[in-house]
Amino acid sequence: MHKLLSLFDKTIPSASAHCDIPCGIYDPAIAQIAALTAIRMIDQINELAAKGELSLADQAKLGRLVAEKESHCNKAKEEIRIIWGDYFKAPQFEKFPGTHELAHNIMLQGSKVRQHIDRDMAVEFLNLINQFAENFWATKGVETYTATCPYAPAEQVVYPKLA
Repeated sequence: MHKLLSLFDKTIPSASAHCDIPCGIYDPAIAQIAALTAIRMIDQINELAAKGELSLADQAKLGRLVAEKESHCNKAKEEIRIIWGDYFKAPQFEKFPGTHELAHNIMLQGSKVRQHIDRDMAVEFLNLINQFAENFWATKGVETYTATCPYAPAEQVVYPKLA
């Protein structure tokens, strides 16, 4: 019976979602932190590169840094896709008609960051996500402010002003 169900299971495409209830809980902070992490991984990759010849331990660390950079780029893209696809509806699109293009640009920039170790590309990824976050909070009537995050890589992040 288990073999039969396993075969049947393989023929049905699987799907996942943030929340199909819907829960109504959305926050671009996860995408922002993931983009910050990608920047930090690039910084650490470049620190290793400055060493010149890498030891076996350095090479192992490099592999982990690259894997984490790529994982966090994917996480940021996924979080933006969820908010764009599940939260944004006609009223939000009317208020921010460039949302489709912005979300698409975030996807493209995230892919570029995965493919390269260019810090400026990663900062641009964060900037696009910050713009998305600012728009997101505006649709909820929440003011935002921009501040330097309190940890490396010390980049500018859009935060909601909460009482």
